[in-house]
Order: sequence, then structure tokens, then C-alpha cells
Amino acid sequence: QVYLVESGGGLVQAGGSLRLSCAASGRTFTTDAMSWFRQAPGKEREFVAATTWNSLYTFYADSVKGRFTISRDNAKNTVYLQMNSLKPEDTAVYYCAAGNDFGSRREDRYYYWGQGTQVTVSS
Repeated sequence: QVYLVESGGGLVQAGGSLRLSCAASGRTFTTDAMSWFRQAPGKEREFVAATTWNSLYTFYADSVKGRFTISRDNAKNTVYLQMNSLKPEDTAVYYCAAGNDFGSRREDRYYYWGQGTQVTVSS
């Protein structure tokens, strides 16, 4: 059974930082593109950031560019999302996903998803 498990979410004040982790188990993801998505209350899930299997390329939604950084450690089968200068509008459940279409915003291009971790940013 393959699992993606997110962690690191929580409550933080505006301007603060959090680092999310996505640990994979069941198989290695060293050749997969990995992405983060998020879903705010009452809104559709949206793309946040992506990285290629070798971290050579990264891609970000305009709303997080310059504030969030995606990275991965293939030796640990883990992907990270460093979130700085957080804003109340970043409040959402954050999901990691594995696929083979780097940077795709289409959810059907991803074949594994985590269960999500809640991030709440207070003003």
C-alpha cells in the first residue's frame, strides 16, 4: 500500500513561517514529480508548487511565488514546503501529490494524494 502523509501544519500568526513535510511510504518516489495543492473553506483545491524528481525545476502559483519554497530529499522519500511570510489567505488544507506531469494544475494528472494537513494563519 502506498501512502503520502503530510505533517507540519498548525496555527501561525500572519508573517510567520511553517514547514510542511510529505513522507512517502510503500514505494519510492524518486522519479516522480511532486506537487503541493491546497483547499480553502468553500473553495476548490488549487495548485501551489511543484518540483521535478531531481529538484532541477520548480514551479509556483503566482500567489505564493517568493514566499514558499518546495524541496525534496529523495533519500528520505520526503517532500517539503517551506512557507514564509504567511498571510490569512494562505489558510487551507494542504495536500501533497505524486504524478509524472511536472507542474500540472490538473488533479487527474496525479496518481497518489496525501490526506492533507491544516494550516491556519491568523491576522
